[in-house]
Amino acid sequence: MIERLEPLGFQVERMTFGDVSNLWARRGSQPPLLTFAGHTDVVPAGPLDRWTTPPFEPTIGGNALYGRGAADMKGSLAAMIVATERFLQTRPAHRGSLAFLITSDEEGDAVDGTSRVIEVLQHRKENIDWCLVGEPSSTATTGDVIRNGRRGSLNATLQVLGTQGHVAYPELADNPIHRALGALASLVQERWDEGNAFFPPTSLQISNVQAGTGATNVTPEVLEALFNIRFSSETTADALRSCCEAILDRHALRYRLEWRLSGEPFLTEPGTLTQAAIRVIKQRMGFAPQLSTSGGTSDGRFIAPTGAQVLELGPCNATIHMVDEHVELVDLARLTDIYEGLLLELLPA
Repeated sequence: MIERLEPLGFQVERMTFGDVSNLWARRGSQPPLLTFAGHTDVVPAGPLDRWTTPPFEPTIGGNALYGRGAADMKGSLAAMIVATERFLQTRPAHRGSLAFLITSDEEGDAVDGTSRVIEVLQHRKENIDWCLVGEPSSTATTGDVIRNGRRGSLNATLQVLGTQGHVAYPELADNPIHRALGALASLVQERWDEGNAFFPPTSLQISNVQAGTGATNVTPEVLEALFNIRFSSETTADALRSCCEAILDRHALRYRLEWRLSGEPFLTEPGTLTQAAIRVIKQRMGFAPQLSTSGGTSDGRFIAPTGAQVLELGPCNATIHMVDEHVELVDLARLTDIYEGLLLELLPA
């Protein structure tokens, strides 16, 4: 990416924090600042013998490009670069500034990646006005869905404490499985909020429950449950923590509870960026996109709090994280056209 951006007049900075390599490349110094954002890291390939082609060798098969990251999200990065090259051929003296914020730590801990780059930019008072994140947002064809926000994500590790004992003498033991059942059911059944026009209601999902020694005649000492709360802008992480702990306390549990906040909800309400995206997709694709806040988390959660308008716009997500991940070649071409159209809309000469 640096080899393609530097000849176009981008000032490139490598920002390394810990073991994470990040890239900030900017062309121009005046506002408004439009930023392409994305990540180069990918999830593991999984069982290699199940792949039709080697997962880390990009391979064209039929009408698609196969490989880990083809859709999530190396394809988007390639489309961003090509769209920028085309744009600058006709608009070398465009208004404002254009930038790329690229990390290698989105699929992982997301600690030393985009969030750290944003800290540097904020310290330097470099303010992003509009940000296009290349996450695979589309469902059936490129551009049919764009994400103008994401739900918050709050993770919990719950340990319900008991006393190990023989199943024949339950009066001498304290079975944490029995104690936990009612509390877990209450957590699942809780109605946290009703959502709003942009977000569905907050949802708690239990993802793992473990207990026991492996023997049928021993009650365990500890039950451990993992759960995640995807929450709307109608509530807060602090309010959710307090409510969960109140439910557990009502069930008179002895417990330990650890929380990890992956991200607060964010929303880009209809404005300049959203309106431009809708116009361009209508022009280039012939339909109006659906605005959505569904799906997991993205690095947009670190960019939106700075005041930037953030949209996620990328290829179809049907095969992301799967064996034989791929992206249709025509969708890559369409995505490049859409990105170029947005550059022409937002940064005309």
